[in-house]
Amino acid sequence: MSILSNKIDFAVLISVKNANPNGDPLNGNRPRDNYDGYGEISDVCIKRKIRNRMQDMGHKIFVQSDDRSDDGFSSLRDRAEGCAELKVEFDKKKKADRDLCHKIACSQWLDVRSFGQVFAFKGAEVSLGVRGPVTIHQALSCSPVDITSMQITKSVNSESGLESKASDTMGMKHRVEFGLYLIKGSINCQLAEKTGFSDEDAVVIKEALKTLFDNDASSARPEGSMEVCRLYWWKHNEKMPSVTTAKIHQSLKIMLIDHKKTPKSIDDYSIELEDLSVSPEVYCLV
Repeated sequence: MSILSNKIDFAVLISVKNANPNGDPLNGNRPRDNYDGYGEISDVCIKRKIRNRMQDMGHKIFVQSDDRSDDGFSSLRDRAEGCAELKVEFDKKKKADRDLCHKIACSQWLDVRSFGQVFAFKGAEVSLGVRGPVTIHQALSCSPVDITSMQITKSVNSESGLESKASDTMGMKHRVEFGLYLIKGSINCQLAEKTGFSDEDAVVIKEALKTLFDNDASSARPEGSMEVCRLYWWKHNEKMPSVTTAKIHQSLKIMLIDHKKTPKSIDDYSIELEDLSVSPEVYCLV
């Protein structure tokens, strides 16, 4: 595999209809939003979905969800020590070759060489940090979102022996009626050289972004309620191009066509690209 030799920037437009794209556990699992009413999806949530898609494609993933574990390990420590080469170095404790540990971890797991990872476990004398070349911003909606809350009840008690419905039969469910969210990201060549991230790995990231919500349905996100609308993929001709990532992302102009009208779909937005020295591959997926 060839190490990534061209810097990549990308942007993804996703639509949300009557779904909770990313609940806030500190706010009753209500969809995340900022003080101005714009919806948010954390970068951690986005990376989780990318990892799941990588796993679906058959790649080895270090940070796996418990319900998707495919190697029998129930913790990150067990998974790290389950790699024989890595365990040999960890057993050397303070004499461990950290550069070799870095190389082994990156070669073993695609998400480690993509996003990086901290290997620091309680009681272990070896700690290791890997910086990955793929960085992702938290997603922000293109205009303020309306969040609707609904009270729900269960038909039975969780515990037996109660004559009437217990308080835990009541609950709340929240959803975004409609939101168009923008994800921004970049892939750095210098860090790719350190982790061994390749052109082939970049293709995996691209395919994962295209199919971000496949196999991701839940009660909060019914099938079809979240979809990738467009993927913009800028592949530069150099490792360090003259056009910065900030300018690349700013070249994508997204504006409401009618500010007096509540947006109901992506068609309610005007989406234009400023002419720069590098043109993106554009995938219109809906």
